[in-house]
Amino acid sequence: MNLNKKISILLAAGLYLCLPLNLIAKDKETEKKGAVDDIAVMNYFSRNIAQDTILPFRCDQKLKSGNIESASNQIWNIWKTANAHLKEEKLIPLKKLPEGHKGLWKLPAEKEPNAQMPYYWGYKGKCPEAGYPLFLYLHGSGPKDQEWYTGWRLAQMFEDNPSVYFIPQIPNEGAYYRWWQKAKIYAWERLFRQAMLSDSIDANRFYCFGISEGGYGSQRLASYYADYLAAAGPMAGGEPLINAPVENCMNIGYSMLTGSEDYGFYRNTLTQYTLAAFDSLEQKYPGCYRHRIALIPGRGHGIDYRPTTPWLKDFVRNPQPKSFIWEDFEMDGIYRRGFYNLAVIERAPLKSGERTVYTMQITDNRIDLEVKNVTYKVVETDPQWGIGLKYQKTCQDAKQGKFLVYLSSDLVNLGRKVSVYINGKKAYAGKPQQRLEHLVNSCITFADPERLFPAAVAIDLEKL
Repeated sequence: MNLNKKISILLAAGLYLCLPLNLIAKDKETEKKGAVDDIAVMNYFSRNIAQDTILPFRCDQKLKSGNIESASNQIWNIWKTANAHLKEEKLIPLKKLPEGHKGLWKLPAEKEPNAQMPYYWGYKGKCPEAGYPLFLYLHGSGPKDQEWYTGWRLAQMFEDNPSVYFIPQIPNEGAYYRWWQKAKIYAWERLFRQAMLSDSIDANRFYCFGISEGGYGSQRLASYYADYLAAAGPMAGGEPLINAPVENCMNIGYSMLTGSEDYGFYRNTLTQYTLAAFDSLEQKYPGCYRHRIALIPGRGHGIDYRPTTPWLKDFVRNPQPKSFIWEDFEMDGIYRRGFYNLAVIERAPLKSGERTVYTMQITDNRIDLEVKNVTYKVVETDPQWGIGLKYQKTCQDAKQGKFLVYLSSDLVNLGRKVSVYINGKKAYAGKPQQRLEHLVNSCITFADPERLFPAAVAIDLEKL
């Protein structure tokens, strides 16, 4: 019996959910050819999709360079099948945005009690060959029914055809409900994962933007999820940069528009600080921090929202850049599993408020990584609420922590020796093995068809 037929039988019976990996009999012909063991991978994906904590897939099966593309396609197809059989609320079918097609996601009670997220899901224009660009729009903090409806009306007005819109309504209202809290993080990661599975969506054209409270939210999400985004566009917002490190936005487009007289919570002042940070980084890394940040003369909290999405839509994601900076910060206590081609295995015990920052540069087959621990010191505080407005950063070399540097033929020549230097010290030199487990683990880490990596180098900072 061939593997595809075995999988079909197992899926129909629901048995794939309970098959332990060590009891799965390998198909002899598959083992002989060195092909992917579909059932083992399916079983692993099915048990671990959408889990907060996952154990890595272990398999010493090597892959030949000529088989990487076909193996990657096979892994992605298994991933799509496992997701299709996962019992969860799926994105509703796409319809024209003006029809007001609505869906609803129930969010986990342990992340936020009584949290349901209604959303509009619709398209404008004819689907491009590569799929629609996807816009995530976050509304402001007024009455949520009105704000949600306004977002839907605005989305129809914006000149960004062709496009698809995901327009969520915040589940709960009040002083302690924000777009960046853990229940919403759960929703964004479900959105990214399910959208990446769709042939109707272009995986390299995701955009996040919002107004007022949605401006704050999209500013945070732009930094936290920069590796998924092509561009971001907060409007009428302004976060202290400790909440949204500009460094993470090296490879995306960034538009930020705020009224020059938007004094509430120092939005105009914080927008200026964001501009100064982007300008400084663009000077240091020319061409890398593409941005349009402006204070709109004579305007307060209300500005013209129309210029943002036409500017965003021309940006296309580079899913595997050879240079990036990642300040690994948490939102509502949740850290990312990885960023671009880095995956955290074990975070170092850090002091309160301390973070780890990774700066990567790949030149030919040499990978230079600076790994620092950064601390923030408040240097400007607002006198009314005690909000930290401006910070000074201090960095020192990180001494602990474990992570993977994933590699592909887009990043290095895998047929030659690769060198990895950490803080100037050689940490690895050799020809990385291309193995099935790396494709599988990178797939479940990023849920991204553009980031299936066949090779990886493990780094343990304590051993350097």
